[in-house]
Amino acid sequence: SILATRSALALADVVVTEAGFGSDLGAEKFFDIKCRAGGLNPEAAVLVATVRSLKMQGGADKKALTKEDLVALEKGLPHLEHHLKNVRQFGVPVVIAINRFHADTDAELTMVNDYAERLGARVVLCEVFAKGGEGGESLAKEVLAMLAGKTGAFKPPRSEEHTSELQSL
Repeated sequence: SILATRSALALADVVVTEAGFGSDLGAEKFFDIKCRAGGLNPEAAVLVATVRSLKMQGGADKKALTKEDLVALEKGLPHLEHHLKNVRQFGVPVVIAINRFHADTDAELTMVNDYAERLGARVVLCEVFAKGGEGGESLAKEVLAMLAGKTGAFKPPRSEEHTSELQSL
């Protein structure tokens, strides 16, 4: 994984790593293990959220996820805040990509967008599910804007002693 990223960095101006599911699994492994052990310096992060997932986390029945449920969605929104805090602790700017699906209602999308904005997060509606690459252009532009802003200050939260332990692996 580190070798693949270093090879990509030698060949491209921007390299995207899909770190896996959840900030408490994929992102933390990426930042706290791969970046530290590999001497990598990430400059931005994308946190993908779906209305469907947030409704499930708010207690919605899996069989009813295609129906508007603002109550369950509102109950699930603190999960988005938790993941945002997890990513922010590493010092990189974050954009929340709301991955839109056909059953998402305008009211649900607005609720997620407004909540994320209240958290001070950048938010982009991502429609790659329905529109392919064209549906991801706004996200790509936002990531490029974050990179151009050069506000990333990657900092693993653990001690330098832990870093040397990882590098010896």
